[in-house]
Amino acid sequence: MLILAGLGNPGDEYARNRHNLGFMAVDACAERWRFGAERKRFSSLAREGEIPTPAGPERALILKPQTFYNDSGKAVGDAVAFHKLDPMRLVVFYDEIDLAPGRFRMKTGGGAAGNNGIRSITARIGADFRRARLGTGHPGHKDRVLGHVLSDFHKVEVPWVRALIEACAEALPLLAAGEDERYQAEVMRLAPAERLDPRAAARGAPG
Repeated sequence: MLILAGLGNPGDEYARNRHNLGFMAVDACAERWRFGAERKRFSSLAREGEIPTPAGPERALILKPQTFYNDSGKAVGDAVAFHKLDPMRLVVFYDEIDLAPGRFRMKTGGGAAGNNGIRSITARIGADFRRARLGTGHPGHKDRVLGHVLSDFHKVEVPWVRALIEACAEALPLLAAGEDERYQAEVMRLAPAERLDPRAAARGAPG
């Protein structure tokens, strides 16, 4: 079994925030592979389904923690413990300010790099889980980070946001098969994005 956890904040007021890009990505995955209806489990909105792989269907649980972004570890940790899973069976999708808008990188283990959601999960299950990092760009100064991640995507950014999350969903069988490098490459093939300085203004956005 695989757990795909998207990070974000609950509530309509946050739904289009950059910080909710992880929610958007796992929603796209659930829709593409026709997961079951959403229900409340593990302090999250959860959906169950299967992802095709060459070795056969892989059972998967998609989670959107409702504990708020910085406390995601409670929800994710409870699900991992309940299913008695190795942390490597967890993939966390989240917004990454240190990647240019639209860029995508897979990573296993390592530090939190200032991301409180990742820090919260690490505190519960350790650092050895897989991370699907979705670039949103950096506002340029640390004092502007909070406002940046809690602001909505601009209309001009919507096309690359949609392309990125749909690519994450379309390529999902590679992730389910444990082919993280190939998954990363396929996502970027399906939704190419320029290698820009992440501290530059979000591509095409005002300012």
